[in-house]
Order: sequence, then C-alpha cells, then structure tokens
Amino acid sequence: MNYVRRGAGKPLLLLHGIGGSWRSWQTVLDDLARAREVIAVDLPGFGNTPPLTGPVTISTLADAVTDFLEAHGLLGIDAVGSSMGARLVLELARRGGVLGAVVSLDPGGFWKGWEIPVFYHSVALSTKLVRALQPAMPFLTGNAGTRTLLFAQFSAHPWQVPAPVALDEMRSFAHSPSFDELLGNLAYGEEQQGAAKGSISSPLVIGWGRQDRVCFPGQAKRALKKFPDARLYWFEQCGHFPQWDQPAETIRLILAATAGEAFRDVDIARPVVSTAPATRVSQGAVAAGVAALVLGGIWLLARKPSGGA
Repeated sequence: MNYVRRGAGKPLLLLHGIGGSWRSWQTVLDDLARAREVIAVDLPGFGNTPPLTGPVTISTLADAVTDFLEAHGLLGIDAVGSSMGARLVLELARRGGVLGAVVSLDPGGFWKGWEIPVFYHSVALSTKLVRALQPAMPFLTGNAGTRTLLFAQFSAHPWQVPAPVALDEMRSFAHSPSFDELLGNLAYGEEQQGAAKGSISSPLVIGWGRQDRVCFPGQAKRALKKFPDARLYWFEQCGHFPQWDQPAETIRLILAATAGEAFRDVDIARPVVSTAPATRVSQGAVAAGVAALVLGGIWLLARKPSGGA
C-alpha cells in the first residue's frame, strides 16, 4: 500500500474517499504534520496502490487497512477518514482493536430510498465526464469558472479549491481501476453495520458539511443512530470535503478530537481573521468555463474516429 509519512509525534492515519488518493489531503497534511506524525495512504485500487485481487468492498478494504497497520506496528492508531474513507474508519472503529480515536468526515453509506440512485448516478455521470475531459483537464481545473462547474457537487465554494488539488483529484478519479466496482458496492452492496452504545470507548467524532450535496446532511441522524457513541460536529458553509472548504477548522477538529479534548464547537468553528482579499468568481469566468466545457466536448467528438463500413 503506497503511503506518505510526514511530521513527528503520535501517529495519525488519513484515509481518502472514493476516486481520491493521499493527495486529497494536501490542504491540511502539512499543518497536521506540525503536530503529529501523519501517514496518508493510497487505498487499494487508488493512487499508486494496486487493486485487490478479489471483491472491492468496505469489508475487504477494511481488511487491507488492518493488514497494513499490523505490518507496520500501527494497530491502535488515531485515524481520520473522508467520504468513503470516513465510512471505512467507522467500520474499523466498529470492529474494535484496530483504531484509537476516530474522526469521520461526511461518511457515505447512510443513504436511503431515492438518495441511493441519486448518489450513484450523479457520481457515475460526473466520473464519465471527468474521464472524457482528461486531455483538457489542466486548463479546466486552472480556470475558476470550469473548476466551479466540475466541483459544484462536492464543494460549497468550488472556485476556492486550489487548482493543483483539483487537478490531482480529477486525474485520480479518471485513473482508479477500482472506482466503478466500489461505487456500485457503496450504493447497492453491503449496508453499514452499527456499533452498540458503549462498545466504542475511544473518542469518535462525525463531522458533516451543512451544504453536502453527496451525502445529504439529513443522513447524519442515521449515522448517529448506528453509532450512538459518536459526537456530531457541523461544518458551516461547507460541502462534502471539509478539508477543502474549511481546512483550518478541519485541522482544529482533528487535533482536538484525536487528543481526547473536551472541546466546544464554538472554539473549533471560530473564524480566522484574514488580510487576503476575498475571491469571487465573475460571471465572465463562469461563462468562459461553460464555453470551455462545450468546446472541449465538441473537440472530443471531432477527434472520435468515424465508423467504417
């Protein structure tokens, strides 16, 4: 399993979401490494880690992470997960004896009814578009307008997602061999099991973005019902990835929760005074982005070889 290891101190494991890689944590990794020894992995079938030889499910990924931790003498490590990785750390916490303190950021797996096909088809269609537009992706992620369109489902203010982070994520989405199988299993496969009250003794915090358009905020209530030992934390003005939309707040939550501190939400959410000018996406930038997507689609169709008789 490919991984990066930075910093010094008590080890902290970072698990990315579906289609991502260790680079999904770029916005918070270095700051976390100032306080902890951070180990960010590429899960099997993502980034630079080869896929599993058998089925790709939350259970088999949890087994792979457990084997990795055991091989590196890291059983009991504190862990943070994002999206699919957030569901993964909940599964590992439920099993017991694998992780210490856990922070689960916008976990998948708690959708019901109509939410399931909405999740599956919206992400599947987005991924097909991302794969088709790979030749133009450096420009599309570098432009605030097109970046806003590409990340509108995942971020509350996608134009602020750093262009290099956006490009890395789009490339990872397009080239993950386990993406399609895992997406199907997340939506229609095994249901996430819960943990009885009192069975998880280490700190467990579930963080959720108020503007999450992938795992809708109403699903948080279901997550707490299955994991009654968890504490819920709300990120305001935040979409599916708090580490992108609210990186400083995410760092404060991770460090406080994994240290076992009796923190107040108001202290974690405190606004940070910035002297940098506010960045907004102009209508011209959005128009340029839309035009670029349309022209990119036309260009791709023009390059498509015509069928012969």
